[in-house]
Amino acid sequence: MTQSATDRNRQSIRQAVDFGALVAFMIGYAVNRFVRGLEGQEALVQATWVLVGASALALAIGWMVERRLAPLPLLTGGFALVFGVLTLVFHDPTLLKIKLTIQNAALAVVLLGSLPLRRYPFRYLLGEAFQLTERGWRGLTLRYGLYFAAVAIVNEVVWRTQSDDAWVSFRGVLWIASAVFGVWQVFFIMKHMVKDDEAAPVSPDTGL
Repeated sequence: MTQSATDRNRQSIRQAVDFGALVAFMIGYAVNRFVRGLEGQEALVQATWVLVGASALALAIGWMVERRLAPLPLLTGGFALVFGVLTLVFHDPTLLKIKLTIQNAALAVVLLGSLPLRRYPFRYLLGEAFQLTERGWRGLTLRYGLYFAAVAIVNEVVWRTQSDDAWVSFRGVLWIASAVFGVWQVFFIMKHMVKDDEAAPVSPDTGL
């Protein structure tokens, strides 16, 4: 089963909105840091206002486009809103930095923890877009689980050892790395897709 043009358009809009939110945050930081001359910590707090607004806008656009809040955008947008608001309330940018660790660690635990149970979350999230073999769903889950775990670890190292400027730059590099990783998975998905002439297993309670 392949994605329809409408699904591809919706996905492109979500990706553009997500990228726009990150760019807005980085621009907000750069303006506060280098134009207004604020210290890194204060510049992060001020840029968080932009992040919170952009995250709320991204969720609103996602709702308007799909008439629902898709699980992954809801998770990432929800984390950004919660930790962004906490950062503003407590005036502590550390909360914004550890958001990336907690978010990715949670995703890694869910994905890797699903492997022994053979209950792959991606199957429920993406099963309507395409069909993979059992090995394909398992491999995709393992790959993304390890990826999210690696991001959580690297983020901890970066924010604890590097400057605020370096951490913001790391956020931009991470977006590029995520895009490259996603493209790499396309080849894996294509390799393990269920062929049209193959009979995909149907659950007896589906009524099909």
